[in-house]
Amino acid sequence: MAKRPVHRFVCQTCGAVYPKWSGKCEACGEWNTIVEETLEPTVSRTSRTKNRLTFTGLEGNSALPPRIMTGIEELDRVLGGGFVPASVVLVGGDPGIGKSTLLLQTASRLASNGQRVVYISGEEAVEQIRMRAQRLELIAPTLELAASINVSDIVATLETDTPPGLVIIDSIQTMWLDSIESAPGSVAQVRACAFELIRLAKKRGFSLVLVGHVTKEGGLAGPRVMEHMVDAVMYFEGDRGHQFRILRAAKNRFGATDEIGVFAMTDRGLIQVPNPSALFLAERQGNIAGSAVFAGLEGTRPVLLEVQALLSPKAGDGSPRRAVIGWDSGRLSLLLAVLEARCGLKLTGMDVYLNFAGGLRVTEPAADLAAAAAIISAATGHPTSAGAVFFGEVGLSGEIRQVPQAELRLREAQKLGFTTAIFPRRVAQGATRLKPPPGLDLHELGHLSSLVAALGAPQGNEAAPD
Repeated sequence: MAKRPVHRFVCQTCGAVYPKWSGKCEACGEWNTIVEETLEPTVSRTSRTKNRLTFTGLEGNSALPPRIMTGIEELDRVLGGGFVPASVVLVGGDPGIGKSTLLLQTASRLASNGQRVVYISGEEAVEQIRMRAQRLELIAPTLELAASINVSDIVATLETDTPPGLVIIDSIQTMWLDSIESAPGSVAQVRACAFELIRLAKKRGFSLVLVGHVTKEGGLAGPRVMEHMVDAVMYFEGDRGHQFRILRAAKNRFGATDEIGVFAMTDRGLIQVPNPSALFLAERQGNIAGSAVFAGLEGTRPVLLEVQALLSPKAGDGSPRRAVIGWDSGRLSLLLAVLEARCGLKLTGMDVYLNFAGGLRVTEPAADLAAAAAIISAATGHPTSAGAVFFGEVGLSGEIRQVPQAELRLREAQKLGFTTAIFPRRVAQGATRLKPPPGLDLHELGHLSSLVAALGAPQGNEAAPD
């Protein structure tokens, strides 16, 4: 007896499955995202070939996977050294942020170096891609372009031709499989289309790049259900009000997940930024209250950023406003509570605004001390030293805690001409005193109250932190 089609209800945001329709998805909390989908029954096979598995021990030598170098150092850094054959990379980002531009530049660079590269777009016609390439002055006659949303046609073409080195699908939300009765972009279509393309990439040994868009909350829309299927997930971040774009890895089976690539958007496309610290600080104005320089670390790369704080009297009734850009708002609330409870700084009746200039989002706790310095400076009206950098984690009792790679941060500060570094006191047992780079004075700080006292000193009588 033939099986009937199975009807189920799937959330289009997170992929949760329900036996019946409801207005709200209990898994992700979204409303009106549950859609009915029909699954056609598969024909069962009466006889199957059963192969026994061969198990291998943990010990032994395994060669590193080969890499396809793109020639774009910032991209290769995030990938871990280049594309790995038979790997799948998911690149997400806001619409218009520059994902297609970056991948078109990458495809052109690889095609010019002799690699066979296939670029398939479901959003643009071939003529539109050619026009963008002409505007970016890209020259790659061997780059193969196609416009299609039919995955069956794409798979049939790639199965018969000579295997390419790289295949780019832009974007996975536009792909459509005729065996799935739902619209392109739905969870069922995204999952099924991705599975077919990934299976083909693993079978034929080419690198596959899938482009996806993100939601207003910053998560991958639709492709979130396939993050476990791919080898690497990368987010292309940036504020359209700034020229900088950050490529960050959220998952990478062939490299580190804490590396970033920095690009600048120009009229000629994306260009690499080998020294982002100099550009992030290019517009900094010294001797202004409410500003401090943070010596941060993104993966193995030190990055110096300006932290800006602004305090103003609370207007009207209600709670004071706390606004932050480029940092965790919860971290700001914690820091303000420590400054009030442990350091005696009165901020209850003040609106607090904090900004990490440049468009880079900072996630490491080492930014606590720099943010505190900017807030204290804004509250007292006493500017921080124009030649000083700050880094350190602030504890709930106001103590300044150690952060990793202090030597690397100090060398970056010295290279850019800074003369003073304020960082946590080394109190751990067996800790050795840091040797300062030439021309850089080190000031170790044990408690946040010392910084409050130093920045609260009268003008011309600045005290150095303990």
